[in-house]
Amino acid sequence: MTCLPEQTTRSLGLVIDLDTCVGCHACVISCKGWNTENYGAPLSDQDPYGADPSGTFLNRVHSYEVQPDNAPAQLVHFPKSCLHCQDAPCVTVCPTGASYKRTEDGIVLVNESDCIGCGLCAWACPYGARELDLAEGVMKKCTLCVDRIYNENLPEEDRTPACVRTCPAGARHFGDLSDPDSDVSRLVAERGGMDLMPEQGTRPVNKYLPPRPRDSWQGEVDVLAPFLEPVAEEPRGFLAWIDKTLEKL
Repeated sequence: MTCLPEQTTRSLGLVIDLDTCVGCHACVISCKGWNTENYGAPLSDQDPYGADPSGTFLNRVHSYEVQPDNAPAQLVHFPKSCLHCQDAPCVTVCPTGASYKRTEDGIVLVNESDCIGCGLCAWACPYGARELDLAEGVMKKCTLCVDRIYNENLPEEDRTPACVRTCPAGARHFGDLSDPDSDVSRLVAERGGMDLMPEQGTRPVNKYLPPRPRDSWQGEVDVLAPFLEPVAEEPRGFLAWIDKTLEKL
């Protein structure tokens, strides 16, 4: 099993603004393109032009229609990728040590040469952020474009994750969330940035900025507020059990 570092020098991650995301999927396409063409093994597709296409994506956008009681319906676009959790269960359950969290920047990565494709990390991740590449037989996930952000051969404005660089609405932000004076930390403080599913106890680095209240006939209504509340006080269920059990092995 892989041990998590007691602390990391930095906590690089994303801040995603649900108020400005328009669901265009530019981040999905740029992520697929950059990782397929530049990092590690390509992200494969199976029968892409057939009747039942499937493929490996490290970033996806889900769209939900929210209907409050006293306001018009609102469409919310919800991008999701690896959240590079501080207490990442995908790391601690890995039987070969292929999954690990870097001490220098907090990024969670997979050493593909050590991965056996067992899928335990995918079972342990409460966010569904890992995918098995069927062609390669290994688990893959968002790397925060580690091959871009440290690449001194790129112009400085390009040393950021591909999804952030591409977003036309400016809904994605990248930086060090351990630095209270960084732009991303200030955004979180000013807009009330939230963890995804905090009851899981994973302490995700990535944060979400909730949609701003919309005008309605009876004043302003925050349509997502009821849905963003924790659903449990502590981790529970099968995934919590298997994570604790495998940590003891």
